[in-house]
Amino acid sequence: MLITNIGQLVTPQGIRPLRGHAMRKLTVIQSAYIQIEQGKIVRIGPMKEAPHAKNVFDAQGGVAIPGLVDPHTHAVFYGTREGEFLARCQGEKYGKGILTSVERVREASEDQIYEFSKKFLLEMMRLGTTTIEIKSGYGLDTESELKLLRVIQRLREALTPATPPLSRSDGRGVGGEGLEIVPTFCGAHAVPAGVEKSRYIREIIEEMLPRVQREALAEFGDVFCEQGFFSIDESREMLRACRVAGLGLKIHADELSPLGGAELAGELQALSADHLLHISDRGIAAMKEAGVVAVLLPGTAFSLNAAYAPARKMIEAGLAVALGTDFNPGTCLIYSMFFMMALAVLKMKMTVEEALTAATLNAAAAVRRAEKLGSLEPGKRADLVILDLENYKQIPYFIGHEGRFVRAVICAGRVGAN
Repeated sequence: MLITNIGQLVTPQGIRPLRGHAMRKLTVIQSAYIQIEQGKIVRIGPMKEAPHAKNVFDAQGGVAIPGLVDPHTHAVFYGTREGEFLARCQGEKYGKGILTSVERVREASEDQIYEFSKKFLLEMMRLGTTTIEIKSGYGLDTESELKLLRVIQRLREALTPATPPLSRSDGRGVGGEGLEIVPTFCGAHAVPAGVEKSRYIREIIEEMLPRVQREALAEFGDVFCEQGFFSIDESREMLRACRVAGLGLKIHADELSPLGGAELAGELQALSADHLLHISDRGIAAMKEAGVVAVLLPGTAFSLNAAYAPARKMIEAGLAVALGTDFNPGTCLIYSMFFMMALAVLKMKMTVEEALTAATLNAAAAVRRAEKLGSLEPGKRADLVILDLENYKQIPYFIGHEGRFVRAVICAGRVGAN
């Protein structure tokens, strides 16, 4: 299979996250091709050196970038919270927040949650996302958290990338799904109503985590370390229990206040610390020393009219910065990674090169997948997006236009209809 007539191929390179100013280093090939075999890239280069192939996809001069990786979402839920959103827009307080979604998830069946969530995931794929992390956290009791994780597993099985042959002479994609899903256990998302916090923490450690481990329902464990949710000591205890259960560590850190979640992420050598709107200098230093990826979620700041995470400060300090959507029903009902890239450039003063790296290779590193995806180079899975743009620098300029300029999304060598 051969993708031909790529006007501009643009990609970071490597199998580890890029840090600091290295995030600006992109490989750019004008008039390029990509050769794919068995769902993996085997060769890229200038179009004049393209080999012969029977199965050809014509990119028609479009821009090719790696498939986008969303390393932080709460994309499996049930029901909406528009009343809370509109009240917040008028200056009212947060309301019941997470607990509203908890009530609806507990009332819904697995099938209802599956069908409700699947449509969002398919739309995310159509907008260029080829890998997505999904957290539980709207159950907040053992059976409801496991219900959410089982739904995530069903979606994972239904949408896993496949590698059928590519064919269609008109240059449009053939149908089919192909979205890699990364499951995360986030039972420590909040404390359920009417339950003492210490009792709930014991339920997480003694009941939920053994079940999650036994049924192999998650790759990572996450804790909302924040005032009014879980303290540093409580978060440390639960994250250590996650590690004992064989889960990689992620942490919601310093979103609402400089509590010290970033420092805890460094102490525990977590894979990522996410949000970081109020990260301290000590937190930046701790994360840098431990190699923790900073996952920034500008869509949440946008939706809450809050200050944005200090991306420039982190990059200048030498951190590996990734971008995610934080897609969820309460504080960010936005699932477009292209919109996050535009916000990163517009509001967090990242360069377009840094934003592209943050949404691909570094985001892949934040879900422990940089060795197999996140860039366009031989040996990596053939996940890429063809854009109807003149050059990659137009990505943040055409903010909100991704429904028009995403020409084709290719997952593991399979082209999805767009």
